[in-house]
Amino acid sequence: MKCLIVDDNQMARMAMRQLVGQVQMLELVAECSDAMEAYNFLNSDQIDLLLLDIEMPGMTGIELTKKLGNKKSLIIFTTAKTDYAVEAFELNVVDYLVKPVNISRFLQAVEKAKEALDSNKQEVKIEAQQFVFVKDNGILKKLNVDDILYLEAMGDYVKVHTAQKFHVLHSTLKSIEEKLPPNKFLRIHRSYIVSLQKIDFIQDGIINIGKASVPVAETYKSSLNKRLNLL
Repeated sequence: MKCLIVDDNQMARMAMRQLVGQVQMLELVAECSDAMEAYNFLNSDQIDLLLLDIEMPGMTGIELTKKLGNKKSLIIFTTAKTDYAVEAFELNVVDYLVKPVNISRFLQAVEKAKEALDSNKQEVKIEAQQFVFVKDNGILKKLNVDDILYLEAMGDYVKVHTAQKFHVLHSTLKSIEEKLPPNKFLRIHRSYIVSLQKIDFIQDGIINIGKASVPVAETYKSSLNKRLNLL
């Protein structure tokens, strides 16, 4: 994957460069010291993965992401603060790394990006409400709808999570939402749809499903409360 590091801090760029250098699948194409430089670079060069700092003078990483719109590369935010996590969810970035970033956490984020980029899985058609077929490496694999825990939007891709693994589909969350059985699934966030029957518990606006924690956006709380079978 061709990647671009964007950070106004020279030491931070060096640290990220060292992480990139340890991952064979990554090719560092360039480094930018501010968002405007990155914007100009991305208008003339194709990049697969953007390792983007958030707090920079002038244009922030979040502002750059919004400006790139649908043309943006896959993005991993890198920041010294956790304050922007919710907004990162809204922007459908691949991941959100808090500095200093260790190699294990970095690899986890890169794998998520690779899964999205290399995916040749086609959009799923959930017409029969019992199962779907997912194209994986040229093989059509059957996936029971009842095995789906939740769905996560990642730009132009959707990650379908089950207890055993996840599948990445080249589609939009809205497109898949329209084909899911509405009695079993509910949109609870711009980036998430959950299986109602798989919810373990809800605490402080967070839905817990198995080992995963999924945020509930304020605009969806009312519809969620109406669907819960409260005693």
